[in-house]
Amino acid sequence: LTGLFIDVFRQADTGDRFAKLALGLTCLAMWVLPVAGAVLKRWHFHRRRGLKVGYEESALSGCLFNPIFYFCLNLVIMSAVLTGLGEQLFGDALMKNGALFVPLVIAGLCLTIVQTYLIYRYFSPPKRAPRSSFMRAPASEALGDVCIFVNMILFQVAWNLLTFSPFGRVSGFTEFAGRLFFLCFIAMLIYFPPRMFYLAEDINRRRTWLTMLLANSPVIVRVLIGTGSNA
Repeated sequence: LTGLFIDVFRQADTGDRFAKLALGLTCLAMWVLPVAGAVLKRWHFHRRRGLKVGYEESALSGCLFNPIFYFCLNLVIMSAVLTGLGEQLFGDALMKNGALFVPLVIAGLCLTIVQTYLIYRYFSPPKRAPRSSFMRAPASEALGDVCIFVNMILFQVAWNLLTFSPFGRVSGFTEFAGRLFFLCFIAMLIYFPPRMFYLAEDINRRRTWLTMLLANSPVIVRVLIGTGSNA
């Protein structure tokens, strides 16, 4: 799947309109899916936990679930959506017409604020059951699970792109520390945000962290140590 996206990126770089549209729709999905999943699963999540007040807070959860990181990430995604889909819908007028560009940017900012709020409201228990029978039905939780899972897969593709980046052998401690900082920063922006719905329940389970470590060991080794070539 990651290789497929690389091919789409290459085609978009050559000016392929279909490839650009596909990337724009992918970014739109990465923006819409988490908020859809959060809204659909919120009541079911807290009912299963007995309507406890919030998730199990810790220094680690406070760092990984920081809304500032998620808001910044969503702004980047919204910018990609406006650039990719906006170009398809409005053409060159998007960048040349301020009366069109500025309102779209403001609307994107406002929508991202609302989106981030709805996502983080997932972690606070609702005061009452939803009025809609669908929102109380198991089907809404299943649909929310699908949204969250597909969103995680899309972000995993973005994370996997690191394995295709050229990293030579690390030359010393300073470079190793710089790579470690880069890897942690990218993980905070790309890897952990789509997984915070799962980590809200499993953050204190050692098996969860061991599984993530083993699954991402190729990326970690490639970035921190290098492959010995820039190919």
